[in-house]
Amino acid sequence: MGRASSAVYNINYHIVWCPKYRKAILTEKVKEFLEDQLRTIAETKGYKILELRVMPDHIHLFIEANPFDSPINIVKIFKGITGLRMFKKFPELEKQLWRGVLWSPSYYIGTAGHVSAEVIERYIREQERHSLSSG
Repeated sequence: MGRASSAVYNINYHIVWCPKYRKAILTEKVKEFLEDQLRTIAETKGYKILELRVMPDHIHLFIEANPFDSPINIVKIFKGITGLRMFKKFPELEKQLWRGVLWSPSYYIGTAGHVSAEVIERYIREQERHSLSSG
């Protein structure tokens, strides 16, 4: 549960997005760097990461955010900042993706309160286990 000067809130977002063409490029050093950047952005913006899984071809991010940031802006922040930083750190990624755009323009976002938060966290953990066993 979060607190601001004028509010007490429990707003959680499950966000999923993928690289353009769903290319499986989020591995090894790229994955480590991306996880670090997502945590840094969350800390800077005052979001709390409840669960994070970077899969080779998509990301599951479950965060607690304040009521003053719209969901679309939260997604834009994460995708925009990580896209710029990842191309700077790994310029070879630009060659793998047409026109140097890292992320697909689409994404999924769902909301959750306290009760369903545990279910989403468990689902995200299971996605990683499923991906590891099938790949």
